[in-house]
Amino acid sequence: MLSARDFNGLWSIIPTPSTPNADRADALDSVDLAETARVVDALIVDGSDGLIVLGTTGECATLTRPEYEAFVDTVLATVNKRIPCFIGTTALGTHEVVYRTRFAQDHGADGILLGLPMWQPLTVEMAVEYYRSVGELFPKLAIQVYGNPRAFRFAFPPEFWAAVTKAVPSITSAKYSRPKALLESQAAANGKVHFLPNDGGVMEFVELAPETTTACWSTAASMGPEPALAQIRAIQAHDLERAKAIAADLKWTREPIKSIVADADLFASYNIQLEKTRIGMAGYCKAGPLRPPYNVYPQEYHALFQANADRWRQLCEKYAKVPAP
Repeated sequence: MLSARDFNGLWSIIPTPSTPNADRADALDSVDLAETARVVDALIVDGSDGLIVLGTTGECATLTRPEYEAFVDTVLATVNKRIPCFIGTTALGTHEVVYRTRFAQDHGADGILLGLPMWQPLTVEMAVEYYRSVGELFPKLAIQVYGNPRAFRFAFPPEFWAAVTKAVPSITSAKYSRPKALLESQAAANGKVHFLPNDGGVMEFVELAPETTTACWSTAASMGPEPALAQIRAIQAHDLERAKAIAADLKWTREPIKSIVADADLFASYNIQLEKTRIGMAGYCKAGPLRPPYNVYPQEYHALFQANADRWRQLCEKYAKVPAP
């Protein structure tokens, strides 16, 4: 099982590619499995160090059980243990989470990305018990906490990390993007959790905790992994001047969508739409149509998503062929 020290490099996040009819309410078998296999293989060949699927961008909440199983089976068969792969198993209740987790484990997942049930906000005591109950059933499967306060209406405070790491030894990482709370959360977790930032915030983590910031996750990697890969390779090489220059380039790509991302409530409503649409526009991954009900967004956003995708593709050319550390 992966430990907190085993997280290094670029962890790419992919959407769940969809068929042309996926935006219909009555669509069945909406996963494009051929494109799934192609983009997973491309990301591995192009240098990704790990893979995370079926979070928010992966439209985990909108897949039927047959679609979920077909997608997971295709992802894990394509990865074939070449890099670590974490499968999202979040659902509305613990019973379905256990079903999904067992399926992921039986098909070769290295770990799971696990958020909280999204119907009713949980207390710290409830959240710790939830993770404990899953961890107890799957003690050999690494758990990555999906630490997104916006999505799960839970603050993931230090007392949560202190309690959950004592109760669940298999929690070894967290998908986490809160630099202001990083040091306090790390102290509460007592070194047992690798707090994994995104590509846009990794330099803030480096400034706060340079020894433990050895990896990042990136949804933008599905537009082409080269820019995010170049940044994390520079960090791994302790070339912080280069890393800062690349970070400035990445910030430039996000300027068109800054007004959306900076507004927590707005971004929460259009997260999937932004990520999957810009990924499809960039051309590295054929993301396909958005699944309902997250297939609606203001028309004026379309040009902003396109500008972001165009800028990212420019950086893909700039940072092509990044050497391994």
